[in-house]
Amino acid sequence: MRPAQLMSILDREFESTLEGHHTPVMIWGPPGVGKSQMIAQIAARHGVPVIDIRLSQMEPSDLRGIPFRSGDYVEWSVPAILPDARRHGERGILFLDEITSAPPSVSAAAYQLILDRRLGEYQVPEGWAIFAAGNRQGDRGVTYTMPAPLANRFSHFELEANLDDWVAWAYENGIDERLIAFLRFRPELLFDFDPARNPVAFPSPRSWEFAHRALQKFDGQPQLLAEALQACVGPAAGIELAAFVDNLHKLPDIDAIVRGESEEVPEETDLQYAVASALVGRAIRHRDTDEARTVWGRIIDYAGRFPDREMGVMLISDMHRAIGQDLFTVPQFARWAKAVADVMLFDARKTGS
Repeated sequence: MRPAQLMSILDREFESTLEGHHTPVMIWGPPGVGKSQMIAQIAARHGVPVIDIRLSQMEPSDLRGIPFRSGDYVEWSVPAILPDARRHGERGILFLDEITSAPPSVSAAAYQLILDRRLGEYQVPEGWAIFAAGNRQGDRGVTYTMPAPLANRFSHFELEANLDDWVAWAYENGIDERLIAFLRFRPELLFDFDPARNPVAFPSPRSWEFAHRALQKFDGQPQLLAEALQACVGPAAGIELAAFVDNLHKLPDIDAIVRGESEEVPEETDLQYAVASALVGRAIRHRDTDEARTVWGRIIDYAGRFPDREMGVMLISDMHRAIGQDLFTVPQFARWAKAVADVMLFDARKTGS
């Protein structure tokens, strides 16, 4: 499932806690695709805390609590890590990360917590959602087969990396436009993990964020930058990205395009991707200014000059994801859309949308 779709499901599942319809959700996926980050984003969107419990690091008693004598009876102390409405708030997310790495004795202790939202006398507050995540058995992580009784306590979704969703996230979070352009140019490198080779560093949405940080720290130091990028995303992808960045001095003047001056479209495909990504970045930066619609119109005009019209469609599509419906109010948009209508129709048929 695409990240954008799964985010919608998680969002609705969180809201449903107050309606009595919440079902615990299990997110499956390879390392680095953003499972944990999605939970953090849902919590931030609703302004609620996340209690992250790593079952792989726990003993059964860590969940059940410690027994103590109370008169003629034995009672259980409630672990402080579990959600408490008075201490943590009435709403939040209980996140059981790395659940597939937990030994069976620990996962068995979680059965009642997940399905019945209780452990002995302890009760999960009504406004708290229960989400879990883990790697699949073929991902070369430390994993156990999820017992059927535990699996049957969740709804299950498998998360896949998707470039369009990642690009939308990247623009929203200020990821370096050069990196976005590179992955538009080499989309197969967004996630390239072969568990049979058991690599230390490999391309994934998480490691490309590391590469973004490397670009900020070592830009202007070519030798160090190349080594830092390889350390983040692996030798092959790191070398490619370093070479791509090193070639960007051939770009036309992006600011001149934004000013409406005539700038040639580069012939090289990689540079066209770089121009497109840079222009989307400029469109976002002008979003809240008085000249936003003027700048967007100039970018649309430039998009219509790409020899490959699908490149222009990609540029405008990324702008729309970043800016929203306001793009449709720009006079140049209608003219551009009419000129590329056959390309967009073909693409829609191709994707089944």
